[in-house]
Amino acid sequence: MDGQSLIIILILGAVAGWLGGMVFKGGGLGLIGNIVVGIVGGFIGYWLLPKLGLNINTGTAWLNYVLTAGIGAVVLLALLNIIFGSRK
Repeated sequence: MDGQSLIIILILGAVAGWLGGMVFKGGGLGLIGNIVVGIVGGFIGYWLLPKLGLNINTGTAWLNYVLTAGIGAVVLLALLNIIFGSRK
């Protein structure tokens, strides 16, 4: 993996983590936390959505990744909230 690919993954992960934090209120973890949640959410989304029979296809690969990772991030944030409780 070259440096440009890593930067793109981090940016898309940050966007997906931010999207997940916006949808699931109280789940904002800061910039680094959002990047991690977005990247892990991408793996969760790509694993979970096909098992549910869902396929996101907007015609744009980057948008597909962000939406799939965003859904995965929401799932991850929900699980973290259940496990660790609300961060108020």
